[in-house]
Amino acid sequence: MLAVLSALTIALASCGSAPAGEKPVPVPTDPDFALVPVAQFDEPWAIAFLPGTPLALVTERKGTLKLWEDGGEVRTVAGLPAVAYGGQGGLGDIVLAPDFAASGTVYLSWAEAGPGRTAGAAVGRAKLVLEGAPRLEGLEVIWRQVPKVTGQGHYSHRIAFSPDGQFLFIASGDRQKFTPAQDMAANLGKIVRLLPDGTPAPRNPFADQGGVTAQVWTLGHRNILGLQFDAQGRLWDLEHGPRGGDELNLVKPGRNYGWPVVSNGDNYDGSPIPDHPTRPDFAAPAISWNPVIAPGDFIFYRGEQFPAWRGQAVIAAMKPAALVRVSIDGEQAHEVARYPMAHRLRDIAQREDGSIWLLEDGKEGGAGRLLRLTPR
Repeated sequence: MLAVLSALTIALASCGSAPAGEKPVPVPTDPDFALVPVAQFDEPWAIAFLPGTPLALVTERKGTLKLWEDGGEVRTVAGLPAVAYGGQGGLGDIVLAPDFAASGTVYLSWAEAGPGRTAGAAVGRAKLVLEGAPRLEGLEVIWRQVPKVTGQGHYSHRIAFSPDGQFLFIASGDRQKFTPAQDMAANLGKIVRLLPDGTPAPRNPFADQGGVTAQVWTLGHRNILGLQFDAQGRLWDLEHGPRGGDELNLVKPGRNYGWPVVSNGDNYDGSPIPDHPTRPDFAAPAISWNPVIAPGDFIFYRGEQFPAWRGQAVIAAMKPAALVRVSIDGEQAHEVARYPMAHRLRDIAQREDGSIWLLEDGKEGGAGRLLRLTPR
């Protein structure tokens, strides 16, 4: 523990990269928290705590779901689908249904193989059974990316329920194909809004067009790795830009967020992309980063353990590895603190008691730790 904290303290002596258009953010030399490692997983991707219990579900990208018990053992959950593992593909998000306490239903996402070396994200739901050996029962696929394409990147497949529990939102990445993000005949590069059974929600912005277009809530997205509602019930997404231009966006129905026409970053080959201000007809980000932070996920903190953080977006970042705090001011945002970390952060979650938990990435088959933040 002392070694971890010493390394963190040394790292905190330097400043992190600043958001585009802002002055460098000073990094505190006295962190607000200590890190407590509590478990280790194989390439973990997402965590969901089971309310009222000491249990949590953790997805591992190769296709395994783990049931972790605070202070107890880690067990494997049976009944998982086959996943297309490789690149950015594999088992992804895990969230509890709004009626989980009564139904035991969980929603999960994964990369699913298709014909001719194609693949696409899929979302399914099943009942979590804890009696005896833990398992999923009755798994059914309720949504798929259309079309399946070649490649192993930009699945996104983050899942979020609306605060009233009536609607299911899914982030669908562009699969590194660029143009589908603007193609309304595909649901790639979109955020979709569905009913809990996977059917398009009524009164979606393009419902009258039918097909996959009826699913679409917003378009023009690249690779969304965070999808969260704030305390006001507003939906936000956090997505990877190309070479620069990571974005936090306030998501409004029917809006086009511009990818790949505009971005505050450039293509990986160095060729420029017009910046957002050149096209005011597209929705601009609340904040963007250049250099990038390569976000894994984020939360809006609502607990009591870190009162100065309440209402802020707290981001798990991978490159550079850091925990990033962002303050929200209306429809704009700005970075207020950055805490460099020893390893890439893939996921972040808040537990019922207001504690914050981090999952390290475990890149390329490596181990990633589950860490608890303890206030100073």
